[in-house]
Order: sequence, then C-alpha cells, then structure tokens
Amino acid sequence: MDTTETFESRVRAEFTPKSIHLNTASSGLLPARTVAALHEAALLRAEGRPLNPLFEDVEACRAAYARLAGVPATRVAAGASVAAHTGVIAASLPAGAEILTAQDDFTSVLNPFHVRGDLKVRTVPLERIAESVRPGTALVAVSAAQSADGRVADLPAVRAAARAHGARTYVDFSQAAGWLPMDAGAYDFTASVSFKWLLGPHGAAFLTVPEDFGGLTPVLAGWVAGEAPWDSCYGPVGELAHSARRFDLTYALFTFAGLRRSLALLEELGVAAIHAHDVALADRFRAGLARLGHEPVPAPGSAIVSVPGLGFRQAGLSRAGIEVSDRAGNLRAAFHLYNTAADVDRLLAALSG
Repeated sequence: MDTTETFESRVRAEFTPKSIHLNTASSGLLPARTVAALHEAALLRAEGRPLNPLFEDVEACRAAYARLAGVPATRVAAGASVAAHTGVIAASLPAGAEILTAQDDFTSVLNPFHVRGDLKVRTVPLERIAESVRPGTALVAVSAAQSADGRVADLPAVRAAARAHGARTYVDFSQAAGWLPMDAGAYDFTASVSFKWLLGPHGAAFLTVPEDFGGLTPVLAGWVAGEAPWDSCYGPVGELAHSARRFDLTYALFTFAGLRRSLALLEELGVAAIHAHDVALADRFRAGLARLGHEPVPAPGSAIVSVPGLGFRQAGLSRAGIEVSDRAGNLRAAFHLYNTAADVDRLLAALSG
C-alpha cells in the first residue's frame, strides 16, 4: 500500500478549503465527517429525538484523546477551556506556593494563578525554565509549544528538574496535540483545547490528572461529575466519579459530536505521519524565508513559524486568500495536514512581492 497516497487521499476527501489556511494555531479546519456529525447532532435537537448518542460521543472523545495522550481514559477530564482547567489547579495550591511560568506564555496557562492573589508566580524566559526550578517551587506551568512563536519547550528537561526539586508539572498541549507526539503520563497535569490541531469545533478542552488526582479538588463539579450523573441532578453530588470525570464540566454536546469524528481522522492518519508532514512544511517555509532575507524566531522542530516584523502583512495576505496570523507584530504561519508544499510556495511568493 502506498502510505503517502493513503495520507493524501484521506486528507483530500475531508477538506475543501476556499483559501490557503496556514492559521491552525488560531483554529483548525473541520473535516467533512465532522461537519456531517454536527448537522446530525443539530437534527437530534430540532426533531426532538433522544440525546443519548451525544453523551456517547463525549465518552468516545475521552477515550480517543486518552489514546492520543498516552494515558488511560480514567485520567482524562472533559471540560470547556484550558483556563477553567488551570483554575482548578490554581485553586488546589496553598497560599504562598511558588508557580514557575514562561515569559509571555498564553494567558489561559497563567492568569488563574495570578488572580489568586496569594501565590508567588515567577516568570522566566522559556529557554531558562528547566534551570530555574528550585527548592520550594510547587508547580511548573508551561505550554508545550508557544502560541506566539511556536517555540517548543524542552519538556524532558522540565520534567527532570521538577522531579529533582519535588515540584509538580502542568503542560498545555493546545498548540501541540495533534501534530506533536504526546506523553501526558510523564507530567502531573496536562491540558489541551479541541479546536486547533485536533480539528474539532470550539467548546471542548481536556485535562489529564494523576491516578490519585494530584491533590485537586473538583471545585467546578456539577452533576456530570457524579459517579452516577443522572442520579446527581438534585442537591449536592453524593458520590463524585471515581475517575478524572469528577473534574468534568457540563458538556457542549454538539462540540463532542463533531470532535469524535475529528479525533478518529487523526488516529487513522497517525500523529507520527502528521508530525512529519507538518514539520517538513514548516522547514520548507523557513528555508524559503532565508532565501528572502527574513529570519524567523528560532523554533526547530515546530509546525509553527513566526517571522518578526512581518505581522503587518497579515491583512494583505488574507485579501489574497492566504490566512496567517499577526501576533505581537510577527507573522505567524502554522502548518497542518491539509497544507501542501504549493501552499508554502504561494505564501513565499506573496511575501517576496
């Protein structure tokens, strides 16, 4: 079997972009199967049919994400946003605890620690985060890949430093899950949204926790967090779920209906193949930028390329049918499975003009 043709043919069957979409770091495209599932989910509501299949979609998504993350499904909580998951972690920390973070990391990874008001949040450049863990650091919180410029954290070094000093680890995989192989079990807590590289609709995010829950209290728990959810609708939840489901938030059911099909596509293609495809395109773009005399932010091995000083080109590129981002004055291009070498070359040609 020609695996290259299988990869390309499956992608072509699922995506029909009307522009050159190099902006997955903002939001990914929806596969055709996902769009169809969203339509069917809407019809369930419109026609008054039972919604049981939509709750089944939530559990299918939990299991699929667990496989992607490399952990048992019992360690995966389904929620709505990374900020909410970060808030649960922040709420668990004692007053005065030190949290080590990366400079200019994405707000959802940081802000819940700051608004506590009684935590010591220390910020260092990403490249120094592992060496900056020290005795007394309670938690290291960092994105696997930086939203602003695609730099990839040295997660093994962070993990080793945290273990050496007795600190816990929290990694946001929102800009990595779907193209960068994950090992969520190597960290105490991880999170990811669904609408970027996972190719799902907005409205879902996952949290992974240790088997012993890592000292977290389910401060946002509602009825779905009960061991028997349909018996937990009235009064306080009598028995919290025995798994990470105790940290679930009420589900955006349509989102999970679509996401189930998106995650299935990623599993069919394989993250290893997607990683090779995405990074090869990013490297092609970096090489082309060098020929044009532009120097991107150093981010070897990343599917995200950020070019200082070119953010102002975003609006014109959009008018030309090429979607990228303007982040802090930088032009950010993010490559995923539906992109091609021709897309890269079209962007380079537009930038040379």
